[in-house]
Amino acid sequence: MTDALWILLLALLVAAALAVVRRRLPVLFWWLVGYPAVTLRVLATYRATMDACGLTVPASAMRRATARMVGRQAAPVPPRRSLPLPTGSGLVMRLRMAAGQAPEDFNASADRLRHAWGAHAVHVRPTKPGRLELRLVGWDVLADVRPPRRRLRTEPLTLPLALREDGHWHVRDFRTVPHELILGATQSGKSVYLRSLLCGLARQPVALVGIDCKWGVELAPFAPRLSALADTPDRANDLFDVLVDEMEARFRLIGMRGGAGPDAVLTSDVWGLPEKARPMPVVVVVDEVAELFLAASKDDEKRRDAMVTKLIRLAQLGRAAGIYLEVCGQRFGAELGKGATMLRAQLTGRVCHRVNDETSANMALGDIAPEAALAATRIPAERPGVAVVGDSSGGWSRVRSPHLTLEDAAAVCRDTSGLIPGLPRLDTFRPVVAQPSAAPAAQPTARPVTG
Repeated sequence: MTDALWILLLALLVAAALAVVRRRLPVLFWWLVGYPAVTLRVLATYRATMDACGLTVPASAMRRATARMVGRQAAPVPPRRSLPLPTGSGLVMRLRMAAGQAPEDFNASADRLRHAWGAHAVHVRPTKPGRLELRLVGWDVLADVRPPRRRLRTEPLTLPLALREDGHWHVRDFRTVPHELILGATQSGKSVYLRSLLCGLARQPVALVGIDCKWGVELAPFAPRLSALADTPDRANDLFDVLVDEMEARFRLIGMRGGAGPDAVLTSDVWGLPEKARPMPVVVVVDEVAELFLAASKDDEKRRDAMVTKLIRLAQLGRAAGIYLEVCGQRFGAELGKGATMLRAQLTGRVCHRVNDETSANMALGDIAPEAALAATRIPAERPGVAVVGDSSGGWSRVRSPHLTLEDAAAVCRDTSGLIPGLPRLDTFRPVVAQPSAAPAAQPTARPVTG
């Protein structure tokens, strides 16, 4: 009886320890328990599950003839698979589809495969014609997102900003997707996403330009690293003029370099220029775009239309000149006037956090993936930082940014203030940074005279 009690007590302790590990260290729990259990379930039920999901094909004529010879019926054939290989958040199998199958068939059955194998999610990704990758996610990786323990290898102007629901990191690549639209309601996590973006760019040789018409309160903490900051619509209008002049000067430089001689290397953008002659990339962050384009009078409407025109010019031509846009706001629509649709078409990167109305979600994602807009309207309020990321190719995914405090982001910008590049055209708009006051000198304390 004593031995049975000890065994029962030991089993309870192991179960309690596993419960704690599952909550606190889900990766460790996956490697200890989750991966072996799911792998055995997949291997044992693979053929039956594929047959139940309609992902099998009839056996070949040779198999049917062989089965008739032994008095059996040829079973349907599932796709050929590789061994389930573990990943940091689940496992992955590579499948070779049978004739007549398409990746859409597996996408339609992803939810049934998830329930059959006891996984949190199943993602399907085509790799090459006739082959695809089936990725099983063991737990909700978006429940607790933390920065990667080791810095991911990235090239200049590429930043890992958020964790995708399939366990991979969403990487913002400015040279591939030069302009981006970020929407989100108050307390939705939009500001945290923007902090991560600014901190990542602050560590690189990039000129940062901020436009914040809420008197600069959102971007003021990053002022030590900003090359320019506009905090009113009038000042923003002047800054747009300077940015357009800078873009035109860069195009003249590209043209002069292309025709410099018979041995000159022809190029159509700044990245084809020699490194010494290449101008510094410029990232323009427009925060709360609705505040920028609010119009209360005819003069305000003229200024708004002029600014929208300049912003569209920067969006259409800025990529070749090394000028990139990040447009942020709570909504994006009629407040921009007639140029809203044209500007949105140039902002090929889309990030939609929780929004207050369905119209904003459709403005962000409806033109590239209607199902992504529907997913954005279902983001719960108790999960700040969760967003739907899409691009012009129609692909989309749920992501979540790791939390970054304003104090930590401001400290990064202070520490990297020495990386501000020299752009004379922007010197007029350089924000004034208050220097920390020196600590008052200690007053000498009076001592009694002894003698």
